[in-house]
Formats: sequence, C-alpha cells, structure tokens
Amino acid sequence: MLNWRSLLLTALLAGSLAACATPPEKDSGAAGDGENTAATAEGSRLDVVKDRGRLICGVDGGIPGFSYVDEDSNYSGIDVDICKAVAAAVLGDADAVEYRKLDSTERFTALAGGEVDMLSRNTTWTISRDTSVGLEFAPTTFYDGQGMMVRADSGLETLEDFDGKSVCVEAGTTTELNLTDKMREAGVDPEVKTYQQADPAYQAYDDELCDGFTSDKSQLLARRTTLSDPEAHILLDVTMSKEPLGPVTINNDSAWFDVVKWVTYGLIEAEELGITSENVSEMEGSDDPTVRRFLGAEGELGEGIGLESDFMVNAIEAVGNYSEVYERNLGKDSQFKLDRGLNALWTDGGLLYAPPFR
Repeated sequence: MLNWRSLLLTALLAGSLAACATPPEKDSGAAGDGENTAATAEGSRLDVVKDRGRLICGVDGGIPGFSYVDEDSNYSGIDVDICKAVAAAVLGDADAVEYRKLDSTERFTALAGGEVDMLSRNTTWTISRDTSVGLEFAPTTFYDGQGMMVRADSGLETLEDFDGKSVCVEAGTTTELNLTDKMREAGVDPEVKTYQQADPAYQAYDDELCDGFTSDKSQLLARRTTLSDPEAHILLDVTMSKEPLGPVTINNDSAWFDVVKWVTYGLIEAEELGITSENVSEMEGSDDPTVRRFLGAEGELGEGIGLESDFMVNAIEAVGNYSEVYERNLGKDSQFKLDRGLNALWTDGGLLYAPPFR
C-alpha cells in the first residue's frame, strides 16, 4: 500500500470525519474475498476493477430515491444508477456491482483503505474533503440544500424557534457543522443529538425524542416516507447550506477518476444530445459527428480513458441518460414527483453542464 494512503487513513481516523476505528461490518453484498485492495504503484484502481470483474460501490442504502435496498436485497436510486453506469462502461455489465452500505462516519475510511472502489452516497463536495481528506469529486449529480423537518403541529416555523429545543442529526457530516453555524447565526442554543447511523437518528425523531431533524432536503423528503405518519411532518421554508452531491474516488488516481468523471458527464451529455436508453442503438447510425464521437461510432475517445470507444453506449443502455435516471428515481415517474429545478440542464435554466466530448 502506498505511503500516502497510510498517512491519509491515519489522518481520517484522527479526525472528526472518521469516528469509527474498526472496519465496518460488511453486508450480504460486500466483498470478502481479499481481492478488494487499494490501487498499487503499478496500476490504477481501473486495473483492479477490470481484473476483479466487478465494481465495489459504497452507498447509503437507506435513502429512497438515492440508494435504497428493499426486503429482497434489490438496490435502487439515482446513486445506485451511477454505480451501474460505471460498471456498464468499464465491464460491459451493469449488474457487475457489489454494493457496500456505509454510514457517514465510515465512508471515507472505507474509500481510503481500498474497501470500495468509489462512493456514490449523497456526499457533499467541500474544499476540506477535496484537499486535506484526499478525495476526488466527480460531477455533481444532485444539487441540494440543507433543510429542517418538524412535526406539522409543533408550532416551529423558523430556526429562531429552536432555542431550547432539540435537533437530531447524523454525526460526521457537513450537516452537523452547518447546524452549529446556522444556530449560532440565529442566536439560539438548541440541544443537538447526534447519531452515527441514519436509521437510529430517524427512529429517534419518529419517537419524538427530538423536535426537529436536519439533513439535505432531498433526504428529508425521502426519509419522511418511511416515518410512521409521513403526513404529520413538514419541511420548514429554510435553506441552511449548499449541498452539491455526487460520486467520489480517492485522490492521486487520475485514470480511475477520469472514468468515473466522464461516465457521469456522459449521462448529462446524452440528455442534451437527445440520446436515450430506447434510441441509443439507432443513434449510433447518426450522421451528426458530435453524436458519432460520443457513442464511439468514430474516433477513439474511449481509448483515452482506458475503455472501449462505445463505453457510453453500454452505460446508456443500462440506466438511460440523466433525465431518465432522475425521473425514474426522484421525478415524475417516482413517488416524490420532484421538479428538476437546479438539476435541469443548463439549457433549461439548471446547473447541469457537461464539457465537450471531443
């Protein structure tokens, strides 16, 4: 293992972002065969994934619409679809994925130690994580903001109303830090109850052990559906932070990072080009040179990142373009019916923009 990985892991264990000092328990889909080692000096994580024949992807597993595992151990959500797209692009098989459920305090340790190849689990892009923690953030797949959920009959309407009240929050997150900042700005002193894992935290809120729950707004909306009486809870009209969420790889492995980055961008570019899971085969025969390059019908763009030229064909056939992924998991075809908002293409007033595939 490289010296920088040892140093990074030591720093993580000593810092507030890595509260657990022992390897997390593997779920039924986790790798336990000894093949999941960190990338070595001789090769990239890309080589490890190719040689292994499967992608090991760190997810949350408890957030409907993002990553959720049902009673039959089936994973679904926008974060899961990113994992599938990467596996399809690299291995030609969207099902060649092992999902590792990681809570917020163990996710970075697992990535630094090589226990997972990438994270796709509602992780916020920040300068400290991008630098001192040693992560590489791929394109943002969901632009979000931190909110506050309360009971509809609580009488709580603003952050100023939380003086002397209690708030549940997941430990080891930017959410916890933002809560402290915003309550300080508001001049109030709530009781903050932290939980290492999301499930116990939401259960505590549902059991009325705290007056409010703070997290990303999308997560609050998703988790509200799992409460005993979803309609009894509302989100306050407050945005406490910027939360750009997206997939993450380890630092200093540009070959692997390029793959995750450009597959993610590819889903966005496919939407802009009008390429879908239903018409991708037909579009391979397009006369448009931009489309032909993007799908590998001409040129060698895929070879530049160590993949076949038609790597995006495999990804799109597996999960569709970004619009298909969004609408299926969070939008009009889901239980949430969330408008695209900031997560629309730049041409539609949103923030999604892919650099040229050229």
